[in-house]
Amino acid sequence: MAENPTTLHTPEPPAVPLDEHRLTPAAHLAGDMEAATVTGARSVSLRELQFPLQIGLRGEIGSESAQVIEKELGFELPSRVGQVTGDPMGLHVLWLSPDEFLAVDVSTRQQPGDSDRYIGALAGKPGHAVELSANRTVLELVGAAARDVLAKSCHADLHPREFGVNTAITTNLGKVPIYLHRAGEDVWRIYPRQSFADFTVRWLLDGMKEFAQDEVL
Repeated sequence: MAENPTTLHTPEPPAVPLDEHRLTPAAHLAGDMEAATVTGARSVSLRELQFPLQIGLRGEIGSESAQVIEKELGFELPSRVGQVTGDPMGLHVLWLSPDEFLAVDVSTRQQPGDSDRYIGALAGKPGHAVELSANRTVLELVGAAARDVLAKSCHADLHPREFGVNTAITTNLGKVPIYLHRAGEDVWRIYPRQSFADFTVRWLLDGMKEFAQDEVL
């Protein structure tokens, strides 16, 4: 039996005082995303995660810089294309290049000073840590038909034998450059730059329409 996508796999982290002064880039489309939810055998739903922490990290694997970053993370950095380390439902790290990574924590909401401990650990060493939470928004597409929605316009091979759970790559959705992370069996996270948030959400909602028609039939 297909899982109801209204029960999303990523728990919503508690709000923080800063939240009352900010809006996510696609907040104006929250109602459209909720209304587009499809249940049944070809279920799919879309939502925008609320201010997940994102920190850009640089350090050559095996170097002292990487070692101090790994000490702060509590786990190793990914070492190859597509690899993700850590907890996909908490703090984890996406591989972007041989010495470039994106740390993401979907179990907490970004607050000032979140990157300070990484910056402090790297002091005087090659590499850097940069707060990037305002750079990209994170959309979560969930459900049995989520991969089919993405496959309409994503340039990557999304077949499970090529794109397993906890794989992440840089690719395109239509003409929009994104990071794509398969965080669970039917859980996909899409990272467009914030300026493309509106376009990306509307693009995905359009791709979900056929499954809503199947539900009616």
